[in-house]
Amino acid sequence: MSIFRDKILLITGGTGSFGNAVLRRFLDTDIKEIRIFSRDEKKQDDMRHRLQSPKVKFYIGNVRDRQSVDVAMRGVDYVFSAAALKQVPSCEFFPMEATRTNVQGTENVLLSAIAHGVKNVVVLSTDKAAYPINAMGISKALMEKVAIAKGRELGEGAATTICCTRYGNVMASRGSVIPLWVEQMQEGKPITITDPNMTRFMMTLDDAVDLVVYAFEHGHNGDLFVQKAPAATLSTLAQALKEIYARVNPEYGETEVKIIGTRHGEKLYETLVTREEMAKAIDMGNYYRIPCDNRDLNYDKFFTEGSEDLSRIEDYHSHNTRRLDVEGMKELLLKLRFIQEDLGLVERAKGREIRSE
Repeated sequence: MSIFRDKILLITGGTGSFGNAVLRRFLDTDIKEIRIFSRDEKKQDDMRHRLQSPKVKFYIGNVRDRQSVDVAMRGVDYVFSAAALKQVPSCEFFPMEATRTNVQGTENVLLSAIAHGVKNVVVLSTDKAAYPINAMGISKALMEKVAIAKGRELGEGAATTICCTRYGNVMASRGSVIPLWVEQMQEGKPITITDPNMTRFMMTLDDAVDLVVYAFEHGHNGDLFVQKAPAATLSTLAQALKEIYARVNPEYGETEVKIIGTRHGEKLYETLVTREEMAKAIDMGNYYRIPCDNRDLNYDKFFTEGSEDLSRIEDYHSHNTRRLDVEGMKELLLKLRFIQEDLGLVERAKGREIRSE
């Protein structure tokens, strides 16, 4: 945590699952101040009453409004840019809303950070930005392009460093299927699965925070960082949840699984790194670092210079990564705080009805 010693950190969209995970990680460290920026005063008020910490400051505003971002940005050293519309169905129905928040809002954050001399900005993205087929993924892909282009423009040695992180399914984040399935089990309803063979990368929120901190420590302008992660089928995930909750009530282990079909804009599997990106990816052990393309706008190069290796390289996706079995999935699920609470392994910190991390 040495790079955050006596520093001010701003988290846009800070009342979401990621913001809460960052607070759990950083609040008791030597960081000077954490600023929570969001448009939801109710979530901010809940967080304020729960934390009661002089280190945490709250700013009401919207990333779509540059002026409100500027107010929160004064004196900031580091920025986690997490504000986003990220529900696939709602973005599918309201694509311009996704564009205004995810693309234009991110640009506002970046321009403000540069203007205020922020040292590092990490922009949070998703596997749905790789080969996007839905509005949420498309808006996040364009968000990445905006951040990477701005980092390329700043170049090495600039006062501000901008890079991106891209990660897969974050278990038990808001809107995640895991809290929904637990709720369905406990209400005696069937677990609703879109496609049992669908695979998803599996990460905890702590993994997501680790990835962002790694990007702060190792990032160059325009870099994209990806954490290597295991994956599981939805069928495996459902079975693991049933077996875990059978410890609470044996009836939960007999919960019916109902196949309801794929939702708007869903993929059978998610790609974390495209083959074009894999061609230049640098293996950092637990992570891939993908430097930005530094070619200029000399279009002749785009038509005369190619890569013969590209056709032999494979994407890094949830069908070809390490696959979790039921026992492996259970081990990962048991890291989730709300599941530990439900099993009586730790004291309950939030209301029983709150099942997101």
